[in-house]
Amino acid sequence: MLHVGLTGGIGSGKSSVARRLAELGAVVVDADQVARDVVAKGEPALAAVVERFGPRVLRPDGELDRPALGRVVFADPEALRALEGITHPAVWERTARLREEAAGAGAAVLVHDMPLLVEKQMSPEYHLVVVVDTPVETRVRRLVEHRGMPEEDARARMRSQADDEARRAAADVVLDNDGTPQELVEQVDRLWRERLAPFAENLRTGARSRRPDHVTLDLDPDWQLDGPRLAARVKHALGDQAVRVDHIGSTAVPGLEAKDVIDLQVGVRTLSEADRPDFLAALDRAGYPRVQGVDRDRPKGSEPWLKRLHGGSDPGQVVHVHVREVDSPGWVWALRFRDWLRSDPAAREDYAAFKRGILTDETRREDYPQAKEPWFDEADDRARAWAERTAWSPGERGAGAPETGS
Repeated sequence: MLHVGLTGGIGSGKSSVARRLAELGAVVVDADQVARDVVAKGEPALAAVVERFGPRVLRPDGELDRPALGRVVFADPEALRALEGITHPAVWERTARLREEAAGAGAAVLVHDMPLLVEKQMSPEYHLVVVVDTPVETRVRRLVEHRGMPEEDARARMRSQADDEARRAAADVVLDNDGTPQELVEQVDRLWRERLAPFAENLRTGARSRRPDHVTLDLDPDWQLDGPRLAARVKHALGDQAVRVDHIGSTAVPGLEAKDVIDLQVGVRTLSEADRPDFLAALDRAGYPRVQGVDRDRPKGSEPWLKRLHGGSDPGQVVHVHVREVDSPGWVWALRFRDWLRSDPAAREDYAAFKRGILTDETRREDYPQAKEPWFDEADDRARAWAERTAWSPGERGAGAPETGS
């Protein structure tokens, strides 16, 4: 089942997107509704809240008096932590149960409508994160006109949430909701048709997405956000089975033209661990099935450079996951090559010019890697010399680390 995180600032129109996704066939779990349900009358969490804060937080009908509870906890950090200690486990337990029920019913897509997804750094937990993006002034106007909220209250609520930059960094998909309701519906329909439904089918069948047969070069500044976000997702899926996960390859080098493919490197202790059923199952669930028949790189020496390869199932972003032993020659080479190009503008332009030079209208996907090998062979000595001169080492960077040069 495809797990989609849906978020956006207050007044962004996130609920409209959730409704349309439900109409298209997704199961929607509304985090705000779950939070209300777990403290409804008769629920164990409500009894625990009353035990901790007293009957003053109850209405005469026995339901939770939310304004009264708010007055107690929001001016007292310790009281707020106590409340969260009661409600959060209940919320996550119910959310997990709803997910299990959806999967058991055969749902292909589950959408978690989660306002605080970015604030709680939950992006790695989903196959895909969708952010509804709306300018601040548009959101303020909607809150004042449609909800009757005082303008200063609306702006205060926005200031307490993640900013637009943080949301975009967490997003695989950004929906622009500064237009008409129909324009938003059309964006959601296109997202469902072109990405969510085929992604869910790829997950079901264990298929991976492929780039077009004809090779083209692009230059997308968003790669610098995409790589770390996807690396964090793979690290979350594997946990301690991955020593580290890094964004490598040309898309990890700012300003370098490249195929629109995010290359990730998973460092493992031994390749035998990467062949274990639990390792394979974790990546399958995350949408990165094993690519059969690929078990080595072309070495820069006589010894074989062994590895495993997985491919991403997201039709909207081709991802290659290279699994190599930490400190093996291939693992070190990938990190050294990336950091050298990040640090040396002349080498970066030399490589870009070489790539442009070997591309023709007939260059095919399967031929392109081999065509680059002569440049790699020649450049290896330069990269090694740079590493010695700068005392470079692979360091401890990995998933979630800043993408800066060494």
